[in-house]
Amino acid sequence: MSLPTSSSPLEELSPNVQELKTKLEKFVRDHCLPAEQAYEKHMEFRTGKDRWSMDAIPPIMEHLKQEAKCLGLWNLFLPHPLPDFIPNDVKPLQYLSNREYGILCEVMGRSFLCPEACNCSAPDTGNMEVLLKHGSEAQQRLYLEPLLRGTIRSAFLMTEPDVASSDATNIETELTKKVMFVNGRKVVRYILNGKKWWSTGAMDPRCKVALVLAKMDYSQMPEQKRPNQSAIHGAHTVVLVPMEKVHLVRALSVFGYDDAPHGHAEVRLDNIELDESCIILGEGKGFEIAQSRLGPGRIHHCMRAVGLAARCYELMIERTISRETFGKRLWQHGGCQEMIADSRADLECARLLTLSCASAIDNLGAHKARDQIALIKYAVPELAFRVIDRAVQVHGGAGVCQDFPLARALAGMRTLRIADGPDAVHKRTVARMEVRKALKASRSRL
Repeated sequence: MSLPTSSSPLEELSPNVQELKTKLEKFVRDHCLPAEQAYEKHMEFRTGKDRWSMDAIPPIMEHLKQEAKCLGLWNLFLPHPLPDFIPNDVKPLQYLSNREYGILCEVMGRSFLCPEACNCSAPDTGNMEVLLKHGSEAQQRLYLEPLLRGTIRSAFLMTEPDVASSDATNIETELTKKVMFVNGRKVVRYILNGKKWWSTGAMDPRCKVALVLAKMDYSQMPEQKRPNQSAIHGAHTVVLVPMEKVHLVRALSVFGYDDAPHGHAEVRLDNIELDESCIILGEGKGFEIAQSRLGPGRIHHCMRAVGLAARCYELMIERTISRETFGKRLWQHGGCQEMIADSRADLECARLLTLSCASAIDNLGAHKARDQIALIKYAVPELAFRVIDRAVQVHGGAGVCQDFPLARALAGMRTLRIADGPDAVHKRTVARMEVRKALKASRSRL
């Protein structure tokens, strides 16, 4: 069964992009969805450290990657042309707008294997965009190129266990700057210390670099050389840290799912020495980098969420047609009819809210679309969660076991309502922006 889409202008595609979408849909249907069982079977009896070894990487994933490359479905997320020194074989066939790529993300979201198979999965896409937009040529050559090839993976370390990280100004991980003179030459060194958790991808044996958000510490500098740090959003820096310097404390599970072999980790950063080549963009640019990473990235997450919810919706429809209770098919009961109707409405709302936001980013830029970005951050995961929850309910006991993708989908969607900050933070942002607009309008009428 295929879910019908609306005829909104937001979903219109050029012939070239439509051809790409058709090719991607076939790839998901004929390759990714059938491969999910082989992927799960490969991981089924692995325990402990064996779940995080190179041998734990399911061979089917490499097969899917090669197929995606052959079909021209590789690195579709890239927002604009790459530097000249990047080889042509990792460049996408065409560069897409945020809206166009968002439509393709919905297709990818139908299978948990597809984003990685197309080298379009988080956190790598966000990290690659940071390196592409803000990285030096040396940083791009060292990390961006192998990430684009899919030969390594990466992590983004921001959230901390000891503070409420939904307010990023609370971040306690410190990057201490030291300046010394060696043989008459000025040498700058940085010492990184702190704890992070929910470091997605850090457990992956292919993960070779972490982008770490840290607070600058100038206490080791002469007082007259210390910069003014009065601005709370100018006190943080993003640094590149080789994963061999990061201490993995433990793997974290999400409602019991460890998501191996990619996974999520708690880590320690113990007296890690770095030099100036590890700083991205410059000292104090951490929030600027983090925000530039989150706008387009939220489009990706939300449209994949719509794709996943649509898959669950289709399973729910099939269940209501095939099952019978009290002398009637499930769909003939009023309660099921209400769930079907509500789910279709929620899917349409989620899709069009996100595509409207993507269009605003394309036309106005992420900064001017901040209100819409904040809106989809809480509204879309909640809408998608409701759809999946209804699908679980219709399936009964089957909905909460491993026979269907519903339980995993429900866990993932509930987590998404926290992953980029809790719903309450985004609602706060939307409300404050709405009130500001209303106050500005009322003043202009005086």
